[in-house]
Amino acid sequence: MFNLVKGCFFLLVLFNQNVFAQLPDFTEMVKTNGVAVVNISTTQKAQPEAENAPEQQQLPEGMPPEMEEFFKRFLNEQGGGIVPRDTTSLGSGFIISADGYILTNHHVVKDADEIVVKFSDRRELLAKVIGSDERTDVALLKVEAKDLPAVTIGAPDKLQVGEWVLAIGSPFGFEQSVTAGIVSAKGRSLPGGNYVPFIQTDVAINPDNSGGPLFNMEGKVVGINSQIYSRTGGFMGLSFAIPMDVVMNVVNQIKVTGKAAHGWLGVQIQDVTRELAESFGMKKPQGALISKVLPGSPAEKAELQIGDIITEYNGQQIEASGDLPPMVGITPINDKATLKIIRQGETKNIEFTVGLLPDEIDKLAEEKAAPKLPHNRLGINVIDLTDAQRTTLQLPKNGVLVQDVAKGTAKEGGIQRGDVILRIQNTVIRNAAEFDKIIQKLPVGKSVAVLIQRQGNPIFLAIKVDK
Repeated sequence: MFNLVKGCFFLLVLFNQNVFAQLPDFTEMVKTNGVAVVNISTTQKAQPEAENAPEQQQLPEGMPPEMEEFFKRFLNEQGGGIVPRDTTSLGSGFIISADGYILTNHHVVKDADEIVVKFSDRRELLAKVIGSDERTDVALLKVEAKDLPAVTIGAPDKLQVGEWVLAIGSPFGFEQSVTAGIVSAKGRSLPGGNYVPFIQTDVAINPDNSGGPLFNMEGKVVGINSQIYSRTGGFMGLSFAIPMDVVMNVVNQIKVTGKAAHGWLGVQIQDVTRELAESFGMKKPQGALISKVLPGSPAEKAELQIGDIITEYNGQQIEASGDLPPMVGITPINDKATLKIIRQGETKNIEFTVGLLPDEIDKLAEEKAAPKLPHNRLGINVIDLTDAQRTTLQLPKNGVLVQDVAKGTAKEGGIQRGDVILRIQNTVIRNAAEFDKIIQKLPVGKSVAVLIQRQGNPIFLAIKVDK
């Protein structure tokens, strides 16, 4: 009997050893990478209340003057006397280069007037936002420092569902908190996150974890922890991270141009249900069903139609409608892309040129500084095109962007804010300084041909300088 008990005990110990041997040990990974994870504290300055706010309180008519003065003082003390307080928030981030570049979420630093980065060695440095992209929820910060410990960027496409992953962050302000779990799913599409194929995990992510890194078992960052699904505001086993290939695409654009541009097809899509698949003669429900083609979009130019079902994008399978937007979004603007579609039971391949999201186009004419009143002979202000704008507009060498148009010669001739002026008569316009010199020499009372580009189309306009 003793031998039997002894044997059972030995088997139980052996079983437990085997189980524990299969569980990962994260200690070395945390020691190596924890120093590259930072705490981010933001402050948004309070807006002062209007000076006359207390005076707007309604007082009863016919009140004696001394009582009216008393109540005005009382209301001022109770309402206007309250000093507006600054708003603060916390988040996480991580260092991606030794010279001070730091990644976090857009929503962590949105509208912040001051950003303080706290390092694992207790140092605190002010950071500035190099660029921030709301669509992917990625922000790139910079601090003035050298020889900082940085993470290694991994490949999220190699992640497997069921693989162990680890997060380091500052949930509820508790710095350097470590949690682990597994990859639950890949390529998740979430409301408001159409341009991100999220990595879903069951890693415990809570408020203030946002912006922190998600590591694979090689100690490489494969995502930025961004969102949780919760009915209570706390962790419920559904956490979502932005894949690092999407993140680095945004980072590289921000470093070059200060912002991120996103590819555009110009369709509204929906999932193919089992009933719809049957009605379209499909063997199984898959793909993105086009419910609307937007006017002037790349889709319209490619002659896509309502009812087309997109099943592949550049050879990649489209299982659900949410698969398509991230694929288009990360494709460089003006690149050619190929769609495989099903139209009325027939399979077709359609090629289109990836466009730029319309709101990005609108921003080409924006300038951070307040616009100056036009003062030249044409009554317009122009600015030099940035490298990003030249790439977007396919204008490598010439052109100036019209920033503002006043009443006068140019406006009467049809020039609008956002136009790009390419030529005046036969002279190529390369920059704003050259433009100013040329218009000073224009003849009075004579029509002059001006070549502009508007929404990608070149147009000749005739203007006449009257003074």
